[in-house]
Amino acid sequence: MHDPEARRRAIVTAWGAAWDDGEVGALDELIAPSYRRVTSGNTEAQDLEALKAMILTTRSSFPDLVTTVDDVVVEGDLAAIRWHSTGTHTHGFLGVPPTRKKVVVSGATFARFEDGLIVEEHVTWDPRALLAALGIIHVGEDN
Repeated sequence: MHDPEARRRAIVTAWGAAWDDGEVGALDELIAPSYRRVTSGNTEAQDLEALKAMILTTRSSFPDLVTTVDDVVVEGDLAAIRWHSTGTHTHGFLGVPPTRKKVVVSGATFARFEDGLIVEEHVTWDPRALLAALGIIHVGEDN
């Protein structure tokens, strides 16, 4: 799959199934077994199974989670994905009891393909935005 439009559609379809519906097996059609995901602020990369577990954990805490892919730009074996997610915190998350607050977070993911599958992603987003939306921290000029 070297067609940029086909790659864009594959990303949007797999992300919708995994993030919106919890069907993390859909990622197997898009992501290579050797996959590594690096998130801003983390020094350790996630593998595919860790990504799937993280998605399911997030969805259990925010069961109405919807992730919208705002833009996908594909050039050769690279893709840039701008996204935002909304959801209501109805179950505990990372030790934080449910706040019932609706949150919106956004970020960008930069992916690299090999043999038609994503082998590497670099994700940039500010987790403080999520913590601030939940009322756990206050983000402002003093922070």
